[in-house]
Amino acid sequence: MYIRRQVFQGIGQESAFLWGARQTGKSTLVKYLFPDALYLDLLLGNEFERFQRNPSLLRELVEATDPATLVIVDEIQRIPALLNEIHWLITNRNTRFILSGSSPRKILRRGGNLLGGRAIRYELYPRRYTDGIFPAFFS
Repeated sequence: MYIRRQVFQGIGQESAFLWGARQTGKSTLVKYLFPDALYLDLLLGNEFERFQRNPSLLRELVEATDPATLVIVDEIQRIPALLNEIHWLITNRNTRFILSGSSPRKILRRGGNLLGGRAIRYELYPRRYTDGIFPAFFS
């Protein structure tokens, strides 16, 4: 297994988007780097249906946790309406989020909220073999 040397430079106590193509290791990376975070996976049918029906459940869930808890929402592009709840939680509760997904285009097409300066944007590119080295990996 390769572990990415992704550097979230400048993240500090900020929230972040982690965008990248499918199967680049976004989910694995955030689980590895932030093992104590509250992790929500929108690929799971029950979580998707629950938040799709009622996006405010995210706010209720986060408000019931320790305010210092980092929240990871994986596959955020599946439910752009959650971004309004996330916006409110960042602004009013200082909750920190890592939001991962394959494409912000899906959110933009639906008129979604990309958090206007409240989250740093990072990209995770596919692993490539170049000149005999794997520059973004170590084993």
